[in-house]
Amino acid sequence: MSLQKINTRNAVLILLIIAAAAMRLVSYKYPYVLSNFTPVGAIALFGGAYFTDKWKAYAVVLITLFASDIFLNYLYTSKLIFWSGYSFWVYACFALMVFVGSLVKKVSFGNVFLASLASIAVHWLIIDLPWLYGTLYPHTLAGYGQSLIAAIPFERNMVLGDALFCTLLFGGFELAKSRYTALRTNNELAL
Repeated sequence: MSLQKINTRNAVLILLIIAAAAMRLVSYKYPYVLSNFTPVGAIALFGGAYFTDKWKAYAVVLITLFASDIFLNYLYTSKLIFWSGYSFWVYACFALMVFVGSLVKKVSFGNVFLASLASIAVHWLIIDLPWLYGTLYPHTLAGYGQSLIAAIPFERNMVLGDALFCTLLFGGFELAKSRYTALRTNNELAL
């Protein structure tokens, strides 16, 4: 693959990820209605699926989400917050979502749908561990169950957000690849 093709493809992938991350501001504007209706899962899956160098998928996705978190945290608190007590777990979930996206070898509705459900399950099972939130839930198996049940409305919104943003990102990039050969990999050109 030529350097120009790699740069064009990567530039388009990065721009799409940044544009999708900017949509996180919509959930800020309407926090109660759209809580967790964000593109974060779709961004992670998209990066994992399309970057040929997987380290770029992790770097671009995690840096973009980290930068947008700083911006959103400032909007909510009027303070620059770079890291909190549960940030490790949040970014571990994002990294696992990128990994799930990297398992998508052929982009299709079914494959992206299954990857989306898997990444949402990863998020739900990790982020809702009861000890991440102090004493909100007992640090027991029953407390974990309470936390998981309380998170269902937020995870439902994540499913809806993934459905919309996966459609836009994956569908948009597949359409662009069908029109512009510079966005295709050598393997795709050989078919």
